[in-house]
Amino acid sequence: METPMQTDKKAIRDVLSRQVAEVLPDRKGLSKLMAEKKIRLYLGVDPTSPNLHLGHAGVLRKLREFQNLGHEVALIFGTFTAQIGDPSGRDKQREPLSPEKIQENMKTYQTQAGHILDMRRTKILYNGDWLGKLTFTEVLKLASYFTTSQMLERDMFQKRIEQGSEIWLHELLYPLMQGYDSVAADVDLEIGGTDQTFNMLVGRRLQKLYRNKEKYVLSVPLLMGLDGRKMSKSYGNAVNLTDSAHDMYGKLMSLRDEHILPYFEAATDLSRQEVRKIERRMNKETVSPRDAKALLAKTITALYHGDKESQEAEHAFERVFREKQEPERMPIWRATQTSSSLGDLLVAAGLASSKSDARRLAEQGGVKINGHIQKDSSTQIQLAQDLVIQVGKRRFIRVKV
Repeated sequence: METPMQTDKKAIRDVLSRQVAEVLPDRKGLSKLMAEKKIRLYLGVDPTSPNLHLGHAGVLRKLREFQNLGHEVALIFGTFTAQIGDPSGRDKQREPLSPEKIQENMKTYQTQAGHILDMRRTKILYNGDWLGKLTFTEVLKLASYFTTSQMLERDMFQKRIEQGSEIWLHELLYPLMQGYDSVAADVDLEIGGTDQTFNMLVGRRLQKLYRNKEKYVLSVPLLMGLDGRKMSKSYGNAVNLTDSAHDMYGKLMSLRDEHILPYFEAATDLSRQEVRKIERRMNKETVSPRDAKALLAKTITALYHGDKESQEAEHAFERVFREKQEPERMPIWRATQTSSSLGDLLVAAGLASSKSDARRLAEQGGVKINGHIQKDSSTQIQLAQDLVIQVGKRRFIRVKV
């Protein structure tokens, strides 16, 4: 069922202000356009990982706000651009992805996005459908609208130049390819993180050149990862939308204190007034950062898993971290042999990605067998029934033979 378009000035102002870093060329013009007609907007996502995370959720939530006002929302999956690799924020070349890997990565993207968006009112597009059909003459035409110096002005390229690192020609083409999405989808607005502003502005220029049409750009502040850096799979600091309730809760409890309020703002449905109330209580020290973080973890986990699983995750966390007990429920791993080296065991059980990863985890004191630290990955482990293996603070499995 189509949502009637809302033209209420306050509703539009709220959408264009909360969790918005910048509106280009100006907020007033976009506000006026939204009051006059149903606009078409999109978010582009490159399938570089099988998981969407809370960093993606911030921009998806902004898309949902536009949906609620009755505007037309599209998700463009970068089936072509992911083969190039977005250089934004990268100090080295991204590893190009094969078409097969891209398809594998985005198998559940629509399901994951459906946690936030109304997928019945979301148009799904794939930029390989148009970028893959461009002729070399058309690519040359695209390239003729920009200079090399304009592309090299980007901060990550300047950093590479200072470091003497390589900048590859195909990386300079990435903004042109992403920018052309705006032309192909014929949009009025593109939404993305602040790290995408350059790419989105390229699309603004191309929309003007190809269609003589104004395209607005709305950037959303980046949600930092658990370690304070940009949330990314490659940094291992992401809270994935596919994480179990226990993992999601536990990860959020490891968040740095200075990021508690930004997470309340960007990743929950709490009103600004409620977030300000939490901020005042933290400033007056009537609530500790630890308790505020527990409320945050419980609130976000409930959004994706429901209240019951969120409460169970909270209980399990308290049992492990405050009461120093093993979780009541933990995954079962069934062994096919009676003994194994620690390294082989961690890899086979899915607790380490490789033998070198297993060795690193053990040497750092992050592996326990029945509560005892094991620092040598070559140690032979007898796989007795109900053996408990712990990696890090939150990952437990029980061995069955």
